[in-house]
This record gives sequence, structure tokens and C-alpha cells, in this order.
Amino acid sequence: MKRSIYQFALTAALVLTVGISSSFATPAGDLDNINASFHKDFRKAELLATNVTENYTKLTFKMNGMVLFAFYSGDGKLLAVTHNIVSTQLPLQLQMNLRRNYANYWVSDLFECDADGNTSYFLTIENADSKVTLRSTGGDWETYLKSTKI
Repeated sequence: MKRSIYQFALTAALVLTVGISSSFATPAGDLDNINASFHKDFRKAELLATNVTENYTKLTFKMNGMVLFAFYSGDGKLLAVTHNIVSTQLPLQLQMNLRRNYANYWVSDLFECDADGNTSYFLTIENADSKVTLRSTGGDWETYLKSTKI
């Protein structure tokens, strides 16, 4: 179960990174039901965009001055909430681990993900030769994906 949540979070990260626009052919479920759930979950939020995919619906919204992303299943269940952060917003132990083990990389994407009350961080770093996505669900980073640049 935890693995599927993390797979979902990585999928969400890739969607965020690629910047998919708002039109998709196959709806993930009842949009009215999803919107009702969203407005119940985030009463004071300003909805900015809705992106429907085959597997989930992503709602981009603004709340307390922050842009956030909520992912809902077709039946209106909240799957995860993510938001982009800067590396100085990471817990200190993760920052130190990043500096110590990945000093010759730069950060190209970083977001915090809350799914089922568990917070995790997804970080994409790059250098001239490779691109690595790291995940942390605790005090250390683990390699989630790695690719070599051509």
C-alpha cells in the first residue's frame, strides 16, 4: 500500500515537472463529486485549475498565499496534497545529507507530499551526466529513479 502511494507521488511529480496542461480525453470520475469533496476539504481555497487524467484529477489551488496541488480519485477521495518548496525548507538532516552526498548536483525539482497523513519529499537533482530523483520518508534520502543523460 505504501509503495503505491509513493508511486502515485512520483507520478504526480512527473506530471508537475512536465507541466501537463488542462485538457485530457478520459475523465477520472464524477467531476461534480470531486469538486464537492475539494470544497469540503479546502473551504477557504481559491481553485485555479482542474486537470483530469485517466487515473486521477489534479486540482491546482491557492490557499494562505501558497499554490498547492490536490489529487483526487474518481470517487472524490483525496489521495495527496503536494506543493513545491525550496531546499532551505527541507528538514535540517535532509539538507545536510544533500550537501554531503550530492554536492556536485543542482536541484531541478523539489516538492513536499502529504498522503494519508504521511509527509515525504521528492527531490530531482542533476549534473552534466545524470538525473536522479530522490525520496525521503524519514531522515535519509533514497534513490527513487536514476537516468543517464545522452
